[in-house]
Amino acid sequence: MGKYILAIDQGTTNSRAIVFNKKGKLLSHHEIALQQFFPDSGWVEQNPEEIFKNTLICCREAVKKSNLTIEDITAIGISNQRETTIIWDKHSGRPVYPAIVWQDRRTSETCKILQTKLPSDFIQKKTGLLLDPYFSATKIMWILENVPGVKARAHNGDLLFGTIDTYIVWKLTKGKSHVTDASNASRTMLYDIREQAWDQQLLQAFAIPDSLLPNVLDNAADFGVVEPEFLGKSIPVTGMAGDQQAATVGQACFYPGMVKTTFGTGCFMLLNTGSNIILSRNKLISTIAYRINNKVTYGLEGSIFSAGVTVKWLRDKLKLIKTSAETELLSKNIDSTNGVYLIPAFTGLGAPYWDPDARGALVGLTHGCDVAHIARAALESVAYQTRDLLDAMARDYRDIIDTMRVDGGMAANNWLMQFQADMTGIKVQRPACIETSALGAAYLAGLQTGMYGSLQEISELWKMNAEFEPNMDNSIREKLYHGWQAAVARTLNNHYTQ
Repeated sequence: MGKYILAIDQGTTNSRAIVFNKKGKLLSHHEIALQQFFPDSGWVEQNPEEIFKNTLICCREAVKKSNLTIEDITAIGISNQRETTIIWDKHSGRPVYPAIVWQDRRTSETCKILQTKLPSDFIQKKTGLLLDPYFSATKIMWILENVPGVKARAHNGDLLFGTIDTYIVWKLTKGKSHVTDASNASRTMLYDIREQAWDQQLLQAFAIPDSLLPNVLDNAADFGVVEPEFLGKSIPVTGMAGDQQAATVGQACFYPGMVKTTFGTGCFMLLNTGSNIILSRNKLISTIAYRINNKVTYGLEGSIFSAGVTVKWLRDKLKLIKTSAETELLSKNIDSTNGVYLIPAFTGLGAPYWDPDARGALVGLTHGCDVAHIARAALESVAYQTRDLLDAMARDYRDIIDTMRVDGGMAANNWLMQFQADMTGIKVQRPACIETSALGAAYLAGLQTGMYGSLQEISELWKMNAEFEPNMDNSIREKLYHGWQAAVARTLNNHYTQ
């Protein structure tokens, strides 16, 4: 039997595969950039077949780079971008429409109409979520209503729905497994997180036939077996979680009060609330952190739509920088932004504002501003938004949060992590492995195969790379943050107030 786990980390901007050993050490990885398409204002799409093709290439290359053979791989774990919606033909496997990405805001008007028809707390009480285009339900509705012939095919039972995890497993098993896990199911706006079941009232409200839906399993479970033609042998898929829940496992946030923040394309903060569902009064969402042995651990989450994508915008669209890493050096070399704030509401604002119609702004510009000020403002915007989340979370949780574990690509930026500690006033801890979404998927896969005996055993593998402590004067911190709040207020359509 092999002693290594192959983790698929299918993100928004990259497909990635990583080989880990039992101690959670990264042995090799391979990634391929993933295209995004923007056919209309606020629309974001991807090609499902490109996603699968790139995933396969990454798996093969990661194993090759590890100097192992496929026989050494015990199992596969999958971490994926959540909420992204695919509907495909169950016979041919062909998608009926491109993948509608979690960032997509095309159903904003649909959500506004539904708000007038549904009781105010109907969605939140069942799903822990807010009625928003972010989640899968209205994306499914849009495809059924707008793609010719699809509604009839769906009601005839000829089509299947899945988030990215479901689609990849269905493809890898050649249609034998139509499954998802509890964490991904909890992001569809169709799943009752108390009853742990697809909800018939929700399906009726969104006019979605239940024949589309996958079977929901624990995060550590037998999801299916990869057909040998893809990787050279049959390999079981035994771990699966949405990327932020996978990162929670990878960060070993297994006890109530522990919080992790992932700085990726977006930025996502998740607080472990144990067996308690905390229904937010501050526009955060309740979610399933993980479900193991049919026991559910819940979380409180805040989502920022634009973090790493903001730096990518500076690099690829404005051409102000050549590499993302330049932002750290530019920020170090100046004392401040000179009052410049960048509000990256490219596809609206997430928590705690939830304004899908807000759009980005660059405020406070003077003749003295240059590339460095804008680059630093882009990084600072991530820290300010994270402070927004943490403040809202503290009001809901009503207990002390004094440490935040961080991961994701932007967590490698030392300047940003120090500014993050300064802006939140709490310790920021970066682990030895910042690829925690993939690592969490690997841990879940290993848990199911018996490689790990318990979550406690996994917790003992967590190692810290660096810790950042706040050293900013509180008066400066609050002055900067007040400036941020004033800048955000200019972009909002819903006149947000705390």
